[in-house]
Amino acid sequence: MTMYFIALVLPSALNEKVLHWKNFMHQRYDCNVGLKSPAHITLIPPFWMEENREAELFHDVGQLTKNSLPFIVRTKNFSAFKPRTIFIDVEKNIVLNSLKENVDDFFKPNNYCKIKVDSRPFHPHITIATRDLFKKIFYEAWPVFEKEIFEEEWIVDGLSVLRHNKKNWDVVYTSQFVIGSKA
Repeated sequence: MTMYFIALVLPSALNEKVLHWKNFMHQRYDCNVGLKSPAHITLIPPFWMEENREAELFHDVGQLTKNSLPFIVRTKNFSAFKPRTIFIDVEKNIVLNSLKENVDDFFKPNNYCKIKVDSRPFHPHITIATRDLFKKIFYEAWPVFEKEIFEEEWIVDGLSVLRHNKKNWDVVYTSQFVIGSKA
């Protein structure tokens, strides 16, 4: 069994800006978890699946994107799930929320992978530090982040599948949104 998740992966130039803050947490506080994946917004959290079912997953993600339009996502500074996660906040976005609902609805009845749709309200964000961010470190680091400005925007034009390679997460498939894209 292999771990996968489904996400919106940020463009490389924006990933570099996010990487600056992940490296800050790594160098100053030895927080490494944020460095294990490219900057992204999670739509389906990690789940286990047989690797021989990967083509089926890629096909299904392709089905989801064939009727989707590219859309703009904007960030609005830093926020936190206190005291365990520091992240870049994403502005409320009706299209993003609708995409999340469509992805959840599509994968709820799925029988080839064990996807559990999150019951918590969707709060899109880009994680900087999480599971290895302990309370003491959080309270030392948070004053730096709460006053920083991080306002960016990008066009979301595809949905990605990431696979865990036993150390990090790799983007193994991206399906571009078809409607509105150049053929």
